[in-house]
Amino acid sequence: MNKLNELRNLLLVLIILLIAVACGGDASDQISGEEHAQLTQAPYVPLPITRTHPTKVIVDLEVREVVKQLADGVEYVFWTFGGDVPGSFIRVREGDFVEFHLHNHPLNKLPHNIDLHAVTGPGGGATSSFTAPGHTSIFSFTVKNPGLYVYHCATAPVGMHIANGMYGLILVEPKEGLPPVDREYYVMQGEFYTEGNYGDSGLQPFSMQKALTETPDYVVFNGSVGSMVGDNSLKANVGESVRLYVGNGGPNLISSFHVIGEIFDLVYNEGGSNALQKNVQTTLIPAGGSSIVEFKVNVPGNFIMVDHSIFRAFNKGALGMITVNGAEDKTIYSGKEKDELYSGNNSVSSSVNSFTGELNKDNGNSEYVSKYSSGESKVDENLLKTAMAGSDKSSSGGNLFNLGQTVYNMSCVACHQADGKGIANVFPPLANSDWLVKHGKEEAIKNVIAGRTGELTVNNKTYNGIMPPQNIDDTQAAAVLTYVYKKFAGKDISVLPDDVKKVRAGNK
Repeated sequence: MNKLNELRNLLLVLIILLIAVACGGDASDQISGEEHAQLTQAPYVPLPITRTHPTKVIVDLEVREVVKQLADGVEYVFWTFGGDVPGSFIRVREGDFVEFHLHNHPLNKLPHNIDLHAVTGPGGGATSSFTAPGHTSIFSFTVKNPGLYVYHCATAPVGMHIANGMYGLILVEPKEGLPPVDREYYVMQGEFYTEGNYGDSGLQPFSMQKALTETPDYVVFNGSVGSMVGDNSLKANVGESVRLYVGNGGPNLISSFHVIGEIFDLVYNEGGSNALQKNVQTTLIPAGGSSIVEFKVNVPGNFIMVDHSIFRAFNKGALGMITVNGAEDKTIYSGKEKDELYSGNNSVSSSVNSFTGELNKDNGNSEYVSKYSSGESKVDENLLKTAMAGSDKSSSGGNLFNLGQTVYNMSCVACHQADGKGIANVFPPLANSDWLVKHGKEEAIKNVIAGRTGELTVNNKTYNGIMPPQNIDDTQAAAVLTYVYKKFAGKDISVLPDDVKKVRAGNK
């Protein structure tokens, strides 16, 4: 009888424990404590979450309407979450209870709200957060689904609020966290529709007509042209792993996100919590969507982030840079080892340079004719022979000018344009360039033969980009600079092959 009583009591204890567990749930799923979210501005990301339980997270986000730079010499009235475009990065953990405080600065002119794609509820929070200037709206939600989510303003007209910069990202880390990496960055693409054309200076108003026809003047990363180039480029070291949290605020265009010279080891498609793809070259990010990409950097150099709808990168601003420092590994990437003349059947060592394009050799004689020798693109064969030979005959002023025109049309025209005016806010003008006059021949030669990275001010406008070194010999470099000085700068200045030779020797 005693044994039966003991067994009965044991069963009662087990039943009580099971009921307690069923009612109370897993202790690790219980809300414990309270903290204020640490928000960051692009390209930076808050530190990974280390706690192992959900908590109450208070998010304070202020709407500011501010005038800021869209491109060099171009200003725009941005509507922002947190004072910048994109809005502040928010990082929480799956299961967290979020108390959201949306503040609308009293100096703002318009009401705003917020739709967070991480919210399960009407309007993603928009119906609870309509906020007049000088007011604060407070609402709460539990983040149930891990992933990387866009948030944006949803006040009418919704498209206009988004087009003016009202978007950002909120990361909901899975309970188990994300795998550790060495570097994390925040990159978000968006479009701007201005009354003026790309590069038109001054304060530019929003163009509803261009927005309706989906023809933006600017497609940019992190709110402005050149936001992540030069000194502002993202940084990494050889051997490090990099994770990019990439969003697309839109409001209209799909992004074809690509890093030139890198392959994404892992891609969390559309911001989901599982890395479903490996070894990806370019990933699509829809408007109002996101993606997480990871890769390891194996060699040093500048790696360019672009929207591979490529005119957006080089003509509308969707371009950023990751600068990687460290030791080279020639087995992974050698750099250019040799430049040979291609005859069609065999290759022979030659001093021919890349500016001439591929050359075809007539096996019956020694003449070389440009592969692109039809129509208006026909290149003067005698000038090509002179260029290949590096002949002293080309050193006279007239011959240098003529040869320089050929070199310019083959090597320089894509960036600096046929009229020498460059591309506004992207490539500086040569026509009437004060830089050419101020800095003299030696500095101009250095830029041509050694290239240049970083800021450059021409005619009171600052440009920030990369000019790669030109693979041309002393005669060709002298010729193209002579042409530029005489044609575009209006200066009777000749650069001689010996001038280039001296500078080249000094750079070694």
